[in-house]
Amino acid sequence: MTKTNKFVFTVVEIVSWIIFVGLCIEAGALIFNFIYSQFKPEALHNLYQKLDLSKMYDRSQLVFYNMYSFILVIAILKAILFYVVIRLVTKIDLTKPFNSYVAKQISLMSYCTFSIGILSYIAKEITKNLLDEGYDVNRLDQFWADPQAFILMSAVIYVIAIIFLRGVELQTENELTV
Repeated sequence: MTKTNKFVFTVVEIVSWIIFVGLCIEAGALIFNFIYSQFKPEALHNLYQKLDLSKMYDRSQLVFYNMYSFILVIAILKAILFYVVIRLVTKIDLTKPFNSYVAKQISLMSYCTFSIGILSYIAKEITKNLLDEGYDVNRLDQFWADPQAFILMSAVIYVIAIIFLRGVELQTENELTV
C-alpha cells in the first residue's frame, strides 16, 4: 500500500471516529433528555438542540412518545452505523480485502443505512400528517432530513456488499484451485 493510500485511510479512520463520537453524544443527550423529562415534564420546553415538545406532550402524550421514539431510534442507528464503519476501517486488510468479515460488515452497513432511511421516511410522513392536524413539528425535520438519500445510499452499499461476497467466493475458489 502506498503512503498516500495509507494516509487517506488513516484520515478516513479519524473522521469516522469523530463522527461516531459526535453521534454518540447526540444519542446520549437525547436519551438523557427523554429520561429526565419523564421525571420533570416541565423540562420538555428546553430539550436537546432547543427542541420544544411541551405543547405536543400537553396535547397528546402518545404522539410525543411516538415522535421521540423515532428521534431516539434514528439517532442510535446512526451511531451504530458509524460503529460498524469504524470496525470495518480498523480491521480491514487492504492486501487481502475480500474476506467474509468485510463482506458482513458492508452488508450490516447497508441494513443500518436502509433502516435509517425507512424510519426517517415514515417519521417524515407522520410529521406531515401531524402538521395538518395543527401540531408544531417544524423543529423535528432536522432529525430525518433526507430519507431518500439514506435509502439510495443503502442500495449502493448493498451492491458493494454483493460484489465483496462474490469476491470472497472467487478468492476461495482460487485458493482451492492452486
